[in-house]
Amino acid sequence: MRKKTVLTIFISLFILFSAMGAVYFGLAKYYEDGFSYGTWINGIYCTGKSIEEVNEELVNQFTLSEIEISFVDGTKETISLEAFSYSLDYKENLTLFSEKQNPSLWILNFLKVETNTTTISPVLSFDQEKLFDKVEALQSVKKAEEQKNKKVEIVKTSEGYVLVNEKEYVLDKDKLKEKVLQALQTGEVHVMADDTCYVDLPLSRQEKETIRLWNKVQKFQDCKIRYDMGDTIIPIDASVVCDWITLDENGEFLLDEGGELITDEEKIKEFVHQLAEEYTTAGKDREFQATRGETVTVSGGTYGTKLNEKAEIAYLTEAFENRAVHLHVPIYTQEAFVRGKDDIGDTYIEIDMTEQMMYYYVDGTIYVETPVVTGNTKRRMDTPEGTCFVYGKQKNRVLRGANYASFVNFWVPVKGNIGIHDAPWREDYGGEIYKTNGSHGCINTPYDAMEKIYEHVEIGTPVVMFY
Repeated sequence: MRKKTVLTIFISLFILFSAMGAVYFGLAKYYEDGFSYGTWINGIYCTGKSIEEVNEELVNQFTLSEIEISFVDGTKETISLEAFSYSLDYKENLTLFSEKQNPSLWILNFLKVETNTTTISPVLSFDQEKLFDKVEALQSVKKAEEQKNKKVEIVKTSEGYVLVNEKEYVLDKDKLKEKVLQALQTGEVHVMADDTCYVDLPLSRQEKETIRLWNKVQKFQDCKIRYDMGDTIIPIDASVVCDWITLDENGEFLLDEGGELITDEEKIKEFVHQLAEEYTTAGKDREFQATRGETVTVSGGTYGTKLNEKAEIAYLTEAFENRAVHLHVPIYTQEAFVRGKDDIGDTYIEIDMTEQMMYYYVDGTIYVETPVVTGNTKRRMDTPEGTCFVYGKQKNRVLRGANYASFVNFWVPVKGNIGIHDAPWREDYGGEIYKTNGSHGCINTPYDAMEKIYEHVEIGTPVVMFY
C-alpha cells in the first residue's frame, strides 16, 4: 500500500514539473521573437513585442514637426523638419539591446522587484546641406549679415550721447549652424542661440578711433550729482551734461591740447538759470485750491523760494569738474517754509477776503476756522492779495497809525505793517462789515481764534490772501 502511494506522488510530481517545464520553455521560445518579460523601453511596455512593433511605437512618440531656435533678443524662429528630411529610427539600437537579452532567463526579470527599464536613443537621419540652407534663410541670420555693412558711430539722444555699435555682439551664422547641428545630433529640437553664437566683427581704423572718442564722452557724461529740490530729486546725468560738451562749427567734438573734451561753462550757466526759473516761486502767480471749493489765482506776495544763481553756478562748475558724488541742496537767497514747486505745503493760513473767513491748516487738517474782518474797501484800505508769510509774533502790542493807537493781545505780522491780530473793540465778524467798517488793512480776528493761532503758528508759515 505504501509503495503504491509513493508511486502516485512521484507520478504527480513528475507531471507537475513537466507541465511547469513546458510552460517555462514555451515562454522562453515565445520571447525569442520578442522582448523578454518585464521590459520597458523609453516608457513603453515591450514584453513579447517585436523590434518592428516597438520601433513603430517609439517613432510615433515623436510628434514635433519643426525645430525651434531662440535668440538672445527674445526672437524665436522655426525650421520645418520635413524641409531637411529629418527622420529617426530605433531599430539598430533595439536590435543591439534585444541581442543582450537571453530568452531562457526570462524568469530572472519575473523575480526582480524593480522594473526592467531601459532608455534607447534613436539613429537620426537628415540632409545637413539643406539644414544649413534653412539656417541661413532665417531672418535673424539675414539681419546679422546686413550688420556687417553698418558703421560705429556716436549718436545724441534724449538720454545723452550713446554709442551705436552694430558690429558688436553679432550673430555668427557658422557658429549657429554648429549649435543647431549639435542639438539635432542628440535628438534635441529646441535650440538656444546663446553667447557662443555671437562674435564681435573686426573694426576699421576709423571705427577704432570712434571707440576711443566714445570712451572720453562716456567719462565726461558720468556725473553723480543730484539736486534735492524738496519735492523731487533731479539727477544731473548724461541727459543733462551731454549739452555741456563744447562742439565746433560743424557740430563735432572739440578737444583741448591734451586731447580731452572741453566743458562749455556757458551751458552750465544756462542750466542753472533754467533750474532757477522753474523752482523760484517768490512773486509768481499761484493756483490755489480755496476751502470754498474754487481754484483761485493768487498773484504777488512776499512768500516763496529764490535760488542763488551765482552761488549755484560756482558750485556746479567746480563739483562737475571734480566729478563729485553729491546729493546737493541748492543755495537760496530766499527760502520758503517748504521747498519745492508746491512750497505752500499742507500747513498754512488761508484768508478768503470775499467770504471773510480765515482757516489755519496744520498738516492738511483745519486747526482754526473763524470769520474775520479785513481792510475797509470803501476807504480804499483793502487788505492786499498775495502769498505772504508769518515773519513775527508779539503779545500786548499797541498798533499805531496816523490817527489811531490800538492795543491788541496778539500780533502776527505777515506783510510790512499788515498782520493778523485780535480786535477787542469788535463784537461782530464776517459778512460785509469790511466794506464800510473794515480795518486799516489788517486781519481782525476773534480773541479765542487768535489765541489758538498765536500759540501754534511758526515763523515762516505761508499766508495766502485772496478775494
